Amino acid sequence: MRAKTPKESLTVLTDLVLPGETNYLDNLFGGELLARMDRACSIAARRHSRRIVVTASVNHVAFTKSVPVGSVVTLEAKVSRAFKSSMEVYVDVWIEDRQSGEKTMVNEGIYTFVAVDETGKPVPIAQITPETELEKKRYDAALRRKQLSLVLAGKLDPKEAKELKALFLS
Repeated sequence: MRAKTPKESLTVLTDLVLPGETNYLDNLFGGELLARMDRACSIAARRHSRRIVVTASVNHVAFTKSVPVGSVVTLEAKVSRAFKSSMEVYVDVWIEDRQSGEKTMVNEGIYTFVAVDETGKPVPIAQITPETELEKKRYDAALRRKQLSLVLAGKLDPKEAKELKALFLS
């Protein structure tokens, strides 16, 4: 199976924040943004694997800035690392200034998806070859996040988490 690059899974969703999607402060509901992020990540995971994908976990979400009503919001998602049947997808969320058009990053998230067949059984997927410095950074960090998750779930002996241990021991 040929390795793929993150840009092959790039998914860009752009939408307008409407009044019915906002809270009492006229900012986009966090849950509404999470749903949009999940959709963008799902499309990126499907583009990478060319299989049915299911959300396995939301590993990280940072709500850095609010997203006001009327904002043009753009989500950019792409696979940061692929494992046997699972893949980590990173999503960045941007809003545009209404007058200048300048983009500001307001949120980010990291999701894990699993590629499955029609019966729900996990299937192997292509690996990722990162190209840019940011892609390489996210690729390396994905392994540490996976190791941490497995250690916390009791599925990996901490002594075997070499890349994770390297963060704490020199």
